[in-house]
Amino acid sequence: MRIELKRLDDAFHFEAVSETGNIALMDAGENIGGHNKGVRPMQMLIMGLGGCSAIDVVLILKKQRQVVESFEISIDAEREKDKEPSLWEEINLHFKLKGQIDKEKAERAVQLSMEKYCSVSKTLEIAGAKISYKVSVNEI
Repeated sequence: MRIELKRLDDAFHFEAVSETGNIALMDAGENIGGHNKGVRPMQMLIMGLGGCSAIDVVLILKKQRQVVESFEISIDAEREKDKEPSLWEEINLHFKLKGQIDKEKAERAVQLSMEKYCSVSKTLEIAGAKISYKVSVNEI
């Protein structure tokens, strides 16, 4: 994998471009001179966790011929307090699926993703994060 990163202003606004040409913007918070023109790198890591797991879950459910009409994940994450570096300490994911989906299959797909397939999840766990999750299917 190759990523090209370039600075876009005289502060902390950066553009990252993947080898396939996709772009992600990053910036720092205003408290250190950033301008909120992009995602913080640590936020991006949590977004990566959601994206990694989402791809796994949808792929597993498609193979099981489940019809996923809607898929969302809410993620709440807390970093260590008063430490440098401040790593992710607790991460809670809520998978919300709608469609013609067997709840047990959805729960198993999420479990497989979080415990076996998602590389981001494993990377965060190795760094000490405690990751928990719950699954809702066709709930309002």
